[in-house]
Amino acid sequence: MNEIAGDMPLATPPDTSAVLALQNVYLKDCSYESPNGPRIEGNWNPQINLDLQTSSTALGPEVREVVLTVTVSAKHGDATIFLVEVKQAGLFVIRNLPEPDLKRAISTVCPGVLFPYARAAVSQLVSQGGFPQFLLPPVNFDALYAANQGQPPVTN
Repeated sequence: MNEIAGDMPLATPPDTSAVLALQNVYLKDCSYESPNGPRIEGNWNPQINLDLQTSSTALGPEVREVVLTVTVSAKHGDATIFLVEVKQAGLFVIRNLPEPDLKRAISTVCPGVLFPYARAAVSQLVSQGGFPQFLLPPVNFDALYAANQGQPPVTN
């Protein structure tokens, strides 16, 4: 060892870089209803309604659970063909983000990561219900966030 008496080890400065890292993805809740099963009279041309919601809960100083709720209903006239709700969740480490960036990340980046998982779960539930393959269209969470903030969307 070549230590010189009196030398103190250098302290590492605190890390101030911004961090947004996915730790885990999981299906938190799901439900599927089809009052009449896959029996449809007439042509298969349902009216589809899609509703998206995002919520966030702090689980620690740097860990947040973000939940993307996707609700899809299909109707034929007044009759409900199917109703699917999927709550896709993820644990994210979020550190050193200013409040506006934190809000944007929770509303755009995190749901964008979770959406493909929710999309697959919805598709699987509908297929298992006996209906033709159903794929949700891509969602631009940046545009949705901008619309909710009353500002034009940011393009990359």
